[in-house]
This record gives sequence, structure tokens and C-alpha cells, in this order.
Amino acid sequence: MDAMKNAMSHRRRFVRAAMNAPYLERDEEHGLAVKWKQDGDVDALHRLTHAHMRLVIAIAARFKHFGLPMSDLIQEGHVGLLEAAARFEPEREVRFSTYATWWIRASIQDHILRNWSIVRGGTSSTQKALFFNLRRLRAKLGRGPSPMAEHEMHAHIAKALRVSEDDVARMDARLSGFDASLNAPVLESEGSAERQDFLVSEDPLPDETVGEAIDQEKRTKRLYAALEVLNDRELRIVKERRLSEDGATLEALGEALGISKERVRQIESRALEKLRAALLAAEPDASAFT
Repeated sequence: MDAMKNAMSHRRRFVRAAMNAPYLERDEEHGLAVKWKQDGDVDALHRLTHAHMRLVIAIAARFKHFGLPMSDLIQEGHVGLLEAAARFEPEREVRFSTYATWWIRASIQDHILRNWSIVRGGTSSTQKALFFNLRRLRAKLGRGPSPMAEHEMHAHIAKALRVSEDDVARMDARLSGFDASLNAPVLESEGSAERQDFLVSEDPLPDETVGEAIDQEKRTKRLYAALEVLNDRELRIVKERRLSEDGATLEALGEALGISKERVRQIESRALEKLRAALLAAEPDASAFT
């Protein structure tokens, strides 16, 4: 408890100091940026970033409704501020605050996307636009004179953000839900089953998997043993037509063997009959090879 109070007190002092930091005039800001960029003056960097921490706090406050600690948002915004200072080009005659705003916001948004849910989402520009604007647009549309149906609201939001209505519906459902651990008990009573206990896997059981692997190995051995009843030409045709991934055409094999494609078909048919007879002789249960 004392540690929490100390942390809150420290944050309040930090915020108060940042809000009381003196504003920089344009020429002073430009001079500090030049000193840092050209001379690597760390003191100039400190003064430049300290004067803009109020900007970090103001931007972080816009995202506090996502439920993440304000201190974390400010910290991530500070990372964005330092990134802006590292990339800023004073010779372009642009105010540092204007340039830094983009980096601060981007850093905070990236932190929110990585930590808002245990399920990572919002990786594309479309998903990011939906994630950060859906609630705002819903609230705006909800303030209308008459209640709007859900599908109608989704249609308006999709048009405003230039995304599909399906994307809007999926993101809306995601923002309306919450993370639930599979290890969480179904009931609050002690000894209650966990959610994962009710998940059904469609995969075969381990003993079924092992049994199928053993059967497949046996079938493969019997097949290669049966192939020994074929002569060289029959074996080549069966292998290239039936046992290769590409599967050679009758025309291609005919050209390679110097015979017509009809003759290749006849040889293949005869070879398959011989192969079937050899397999049935070794294993009378024909279902093993269907």
C-alpha cells in the first residue's frame, strides 16, 4: 500500500513539474534542436524534451479510456518524444511540437495495441483506424435524435472509415468483449471445472494417431513389395503416373518411351491389375488399400 502511495505521489510530482515547465519560444526551440542535432548536446536534448512533456501528458490523456495505466501511457509517449528528437531536422523550419505530436501518438497507440488485450490485433492500417475510432464514432452517432439500429450504425462507420461492414462488426464485438483465461473456473465455487475442460479437440486421439502411422507404414511396405511384380516399363509408367506428385501425362510418357499414348494407357491398366492382384494376395482385406 505504501509503495502504491509513493508511486502515485511521484507521478503527481512528475506531472506537476512537466506542466510547470517553461514554454520555449520558436527561436529558443530551434537553437536547442540544432545543438542536439549537430553537437550532440545532451543538456539541450533534456531542455527540449522536458519542455514538451506537457504535450506527452495531454496526448496520453486522450487514450486513458482504454484502461491502461496512465503512467505507462506517459512513459511510452516519452519514448515517442525521444524518437522525435532523434529524427527531427531543424533546417526544415517546422515547430518541434508539430513534428513530435505524430511520434508521441504513434508510440502510445502501438503500446495500447500490444497491451490492451492478450490477443494481438490491429496490425493493419485499417484495423488501427477501426480500433481507435470505433468508440468515438459510435458515441457520436448515438447522440442523434433517434436511436440507430446496429447494422445501420455499422454501415455509417464503415463508410466514414472506408472499411467493410464486416470489419466494423468484428472489431465492435472485440471491443465489447473481454479477455477470459482458459484456466478460469466456470463457477465461483471452489473446485469448479475450468473453461478449458469443455474444449473439444477434433484431432484424433494419440493412440489413433499411432495406430494410423503403423498401418500406413505397413501399407507402404506391401505396396513396394507388390511393385516387384511389374517389369521395368510397367514400373516406370506406374511410378511417373501414380506415385509422383506431378503425375506425367500419357502424351509425355508416350514420347519418352517411343509409343503412342493409347499404348501407355493399356500398359498402365495392365500394370495396375497386376499390382492389385499382388496386393490382394498379400492382404486379402481389400479395404486396407482403398
